Amino acid sequence: MVTLVSQLTAARDHALLLEREAAVATAETRLDKYRGGLEGVADDLNRRQDFIEKAIEGTLGELPKDLPQGTVSDSSAEAAKTVRKISMELPEARRLAEAEARQLAFIERLTRFADARSAQAETAIRRVGLNPAMLRASAQEGTGGPLIRLFTGSDESVDPRFARLGASLERMAALQKGLARIPNTLPASLEYISSGFGYRSDPFTGGAAFHAGLDFRGPIGAPIYSAAAGTISFVGVKQGYGRVVEVSHGNGLMTRYAHMSRTAAQLGQKVDAGAVIGQIGNTGRSTGPHLHFEVRINDRPVNPRPFLEANRHVQEIRAGNAQHHEHGE
Repeated sequence: MVTLVSQLTAARDHALLLEREAAVATAETRLDKYRGGLEGVADDLNRRQDFIEKAIEGTLGELPKDLPQGTVSDSSAEAAKTVRKISMELPEARRLAEAEARQLAFIERLTRFADARSAQAETAIRRVGLNPAMLRASAQEGTGGPLIRLFTGSDESVDPRFARLGASLERMAALQKGLARIPNTLPASLEYISSGFGYRSDPFTGGAAFHAGLDFRGPIGAPIYSAAAGTISFVGVKQGYGRVVEVSHGNGLMTRYAHMSRTAAQLGQKVDAGAVIGQIGNTGRSTGPHLHFEVRINDRPVNPRPFLEANRHVQEIRAGNAQHHEHGE
């Protein structure tokens, strides 16, 4: 019943959209508008620009006033000069020139916003010793399909300012996607870390041994969480580790969760950060119930602490994105 209602609602909305599209002014009525004077055309352009700005800010939130100035050229002085020149030589076109200047100013502001977001994401990525360029490349893998060529000029050219905006928005999206795949969520409730990363005394033999992760002590059955978004790449038993779940986060980055009493994930399953993937146990080479957590890059174990300690900085950036989105709504 819910599905049927959804289908009927979608059909109704689609019909309304087609009805509105049919009511869009034809070329003849637009010509009449121009004959009636350029003031009316300028009014339409300004209303459309109002709509564009509200639609963008509804998604990204209100753009900050104090955006970095150096990431894109500032054409405001040249635009003001153009408006003055047109006003003197073609007074009736003054408001059209002003509308164009307003549009270009917004494009530059939006470009600076995207660049500022990208810079914040790159800082968070570097804090954990990863390469932002590699994460960007990984985030863009697996794309393709038919492309529709876009242009801004009647000669099918693209204004460099619009091309720059497109590149900045693409970079921002790729970096934020990469940021979401960095392990920064605690994989278990932090009772305490019972064993750190690096060389230690082997609890079974007493000899020197290398510990490739962090151990989180906890009761059997306590939930284990994925430390970042990714894909389940292994579920099963490994020698010494007992029951194990591994999550691939792309770009050679993988997290391993061991000694589980029970797994709660399936091979190939997509998971978000914080998703429950198993329960704390005492399987494998273990002296008591705990979670053994590893971060591996190209199958080489690295210290998980910097990733988890970067949690605050990464979450601040994500919270900033969320606040902008909520403000826009």
